[in-house]
Amino acid sequence: MLILAIDTALGACAAAVLDTDAGQLLAQEQLLMKRGHAEALMPLIARVMQSADLAFTSLDRIAVTVGPGSFTGLRVGISAARGFALAAKRPAVGLTTLSAYAATIVGQSGAAPVISAIDARHDHVYFQIVAGDGSQLVRPSVAPIDEAIAASQFGAPHLVGNAANILADRWPKDGPQPVAVDAQPAPDIGWVAWLGAAADPETNPARPFYLRAPDAKPAAQLAAQAATS
Repeated sequence: MLILAIDTALGACAAAVLDTDAGQLLAQEQLLMKRGHAEALMPLIARVMQSADLAFTSLDRIAVTVGPGSFTGLRVGISAARGFALAAKRPAVGLTTLSAYAATIVGQSGAAPVISAIDARHDHVYFQIVAGDGSQLVRPSVAPIDEAIAASQFGAPHLVGNAANILADRWPKDGPQPVAVDAQPAPDIGWVAWLGAAADPETNPARPFYLRAPDAKPAAQLAAQAATS
């Protein structure tokens, strides 16, 4: 199976092509950025596809991160994935950024639980907790940092995500201490591709995964609110 993976949800613009039959990535590229995903994505995908020496019609599936993440960034990646899927007549699957973060750790940290954490601002984080074998302990949530830290009840964790350092700095000194802290600005695009290979398109649609309403409001919504105030 040939899969094009796309990630624009957080602090990077990234794409990769995975050949599951060969068990390897044919090409990948990641640009770290907080803004500008819309301008960077299409040229980046073109370079990755050229490096993989593939036509879009050769792809079997498109995988894309669907959140939590930047409202604007998510729309850029998801729109691109849907467009390619439609043009190539192939399925598009959506993967959460929290699961993509955890995928790099699960199976490598022994029995230690894995806490994926993303900065949600205002002293909150998006987080998810899985056991060392990948089974879910706490489903994706948005909560105050102190509530996420209460996850110390599951034992010394492996912290991963762009908010990993935020949790580590606030971690209680009298509790089980993190076994590792991986403050990654964005998920590993290779793991986004592998998760995309395993995902069921019927149950993992390429649509935004929000745990709370976006801070930015569309202009039409703002205008409607102004008209009624």
